[in-house]
Amino acid sequence: MVTLRQALDLAHEKGLDLIEVAPHAVPPVCKIMDYGKFKYEQSKREGEARKKARASELKTVRLEPQIGEHDLQFKLRSVHKFLQEGDKVKISVMFRGRSITHPEFGKRLLEQVVERSSELANVERPPAFEGRMMTMILSPKS
Repeated sequence: MVTLRQALDLAHEKGLDLIEVAPHAVPPVCKIMDYGKFKYEQSKREGEARKKARASELKTVRLEPQIGEHDLQFKLRSVHKFLQEGDKVKISVMFRGRSITHPEFGKRLLEQVVERSSELANVERPPAFEGRMMTMILSPKS
C-alpha cells in the first residue's frame, strides 16, 4: 500500500497519470498509466464492438399455396442464406382468388418450410393470417 503523495510522485517521475480505477474499494485502487492513450484505445475498442454488433434485418420471402417443387427449393435457398447471415425471415403465403378457401394448403407449405429449415432456424412467430396472407417469422439459431 502506497500513500497518495508517494503515488503522485511516482507517476510524475514516469511522466504518466495516476488514475483511480476502483474508487469505492477500501483502500481505493489506482493505476499509473497514460490517460490519453487509455482513452484512445478505449474508443477504438468501442468502435470495433459497434462494427461487429450488426442489427439483424427482417427479410421477406413470398410464396403461393400452389408453388412448384423447384420454385420452393429456390425460395428455400434464399431463406437459408438469410438465416446464415443472421437475419430474421418473414415467410408469407399469398392467397389469390378462391385459394383463400383452402388455408390448409398454405399452413402445410409453411410447415414444410419449417421442417426443411429446422437445423438453421427457430420459429419466432407461428403461422397466422394477416388479411389475404398467412405469415410466419423464422429467426436464426444461435
